[in-house]
Amino acid sequence: MRFTTYSKYSGHFLESLNLQELLDQLADSLLQSGFAGGTYYHPFWGDFGDEEPQSDLDALKEAILQRLLEMGQVTPEMLKALAEEPDEAGARQLAELLDDIVNRMIEEGYLSTQQVPQVPTEGQPVTGPGSLGKGAARSIKFDLTQKGLDFLGYRTLKNLLGSIGKSSFGAHETAEFSTGIEAEAASKKYEFGDTLNLDVPATLKRAIEREGLGVPIKLDYDDLYVHQSEYRSSCATVLMLDCSHSMILYGEDRFTPAKKVALALSHLIRTQYPGDTLRVVLFHDSAEEIPLGELAKAQVGPYHTNTAEGLRLARRLLLAQKKDMRQIVMITDGKPSAITVEAGQVYKNPIGLDPRILKETYQEVSQCRRAGIQVNTFMLAQDYALVEFVKKVSQLCRGKAYFTSTVTLGQYIMMDFLRRKVRRVQ
Repeated sequence: MRFTTYSKYSGHFLESLNLQELLDQLADSLLQSGFAGGTYYHPFWGDFGDEEPQSDLDALKEAILQRLLEMGQVTPEMLKALAEEPDEAGARQLAELLDDIVNRMIEEGYLSTQQVPQVPTEGQPVTGPGSLGKGAARSIKFDLTQKGLDFLGYRTLKNLLGSIGKSSFGAHETAEFSTGIEAEAASKKYEFGDTLNLDVPATLKRAIEREGLGVPIKLDYDDLYVHQSEYRSSCATVLMLDCSHSMILYGEDRFTPAKKVALALSHLIRTQYPGDTLRVVLFHDSAEEIPLGELAKAQVGPYHTNTAEGLRLARRLLLAQKKDMRQIVMITDGKPSAITVEAGQVYKNPIGLDPRILKETYQEVSQCRRAGIQVNTFMLAQDYALVEFVKKVSQLCRGKAYFTSTVTLGQYIMMDFLRRKVRRVQ
């Protein structure tokens, strides 16, 4: 006879852990902006930057432990109890727990890892501080996968729309009508070129009125009625992100929130406005477009602010797209302090508002207006001189200016984007 023995089920910590909630809490750490290229010294800015790599698994585990403490999944009492266990059993148990969480993130496709080759130094110990084992752990780097980026974009979008309130989704509406699939207005007589989305009751009624009720019902060309729907336009957007030194230097990270908004916009456009496009341009001493998949790794650096070059690149990208609406969303916290001159050289002046730099920047704004491109500026500072500069930009291109903070940045951008879907910008 078979016997079954029942014992008390103790469960496992991972089974009660909401991995997606943890990822949401880790968003700032996973998108950490940092400083590109290690430490620097500048006569105006002093020492800044960080030599320690922030994309290794050790740094990730430290961030996970901190978030678990903040979420209440791990308490200080639990850590104290683990620390008091003999023979370092508690430390091993905590290390295994963090390893399991990282492995689960990798297995579910949110993270990917790569091994960075390292050559051991002569006489390097196998264990302990500076050991081969420690070096091996720090040589494993992680990256966000496309699934991870999509998830962070979705959660950011959900949080932003939740703070704004209810909002209807759909394509960008205009005052025009077309014969599409969704019926949103009275039907009309069919004309050559219309989508043959027949209004069957209206068509049959017209035929019966003309021929009378009989079998079969004879249809004529003039009997055909088709549904009307609102004409939907498409919009091309370039998101210009300032990655100059001031975006992170003065004790507040302004670049990471901007990256989160970019991911949220990307998710919104891909899922709700499939006809729209979003491109990302970083501007600093110069400007370059980066793929959305590389946005998480983007960092600020010891750069000036070449706003004119960013606008020039954004305008070229938009003019290459055949869309009804074109717009630039510019996020910055500083004045323009650089322009590109002859032979690709960069003229820089961080002191005040240089008339030469301002003239070049305003010319690029005027070029955008002539091309039918609206420039909406989201300024993360409220210095008087910067306010006047942004007002001038808005006047030149008939765009809008928002003076906001890292807390309200996402809400303003989302409200502006969703508001544009109810009208056609001429």
